[in-house]
Amino acid sequence: MAKVSVYNMEGKAVGEIELSDAIFGVEVNEHLVHMAVVQQLANKRQGTQKAKTRSEVSGGGRKPWRQKGTGHARQGSTRSPQWTGGGVVFAPVPRDYSFKLNKKEKRAALKSALTSRVQADKLIVVDELKFDSIKTKKFAEVMKNLNVNKGLVVLNEKDENVILSARNIPNVQTALTNTINVYDIMKAGTVVLTKDAVKTIEEVYA
Repeated sequence: MAKVSVYNMEGKAVGEIELSDAIFGVEVNEHLVHMAVVQQLANKRQGTQKAKTRSEVSGGGRKPWRQKGTGHARQGSTRSPQWTGGGVVFAPVPRDYSFKLNKKEKRAALKSALTSRVQADKLIVVDELKFDSIKTKKFAEVMKNLNVNKGLVVLNEKDENVILSARNIPNVQTALTNTINVYDIMKAGTVVLTKDAVKTIEEVYA
């Protein structure tokens, strides 16, 4: 089991914690991580882009001029794609870009993402994150103490004071143990976990 230091909100080491190899020490499957990221981005796409084909553009029912003898190229409709105001060739239509990964693949991808953060020394464990009130300045100081410029802060339970304190800080995102995903983990420069969050993740995803 990998051992990492546990820090307090002042950035001082106050102990150590052993991370489960079943979650934080697996063999990194880059393909599954890639697929999980692609899936999340694809599922976010609206897919509402639309343009009209020549059959959907209004007008153009009459042949603009006779077939021969005008000196013009032959034309059948003013709604053909080469005409201004005509239809679009292979026009985009609304579609669903989403696709599914099965549960085992999702879980393996999440474990690989967390393991990659440990291997890159980009995972920090804090004993707790507690604020008496909503203070963005105080949360920014905690991130500075932990030397985190860009990160994902994972909490075990919803804490409005912590979440709202972090909301206006650029490049810092908060999540709960039941909402973490591969994309956010890989996008974050550093993953900050509370001790309780580590315990919950090990129990849920083991």
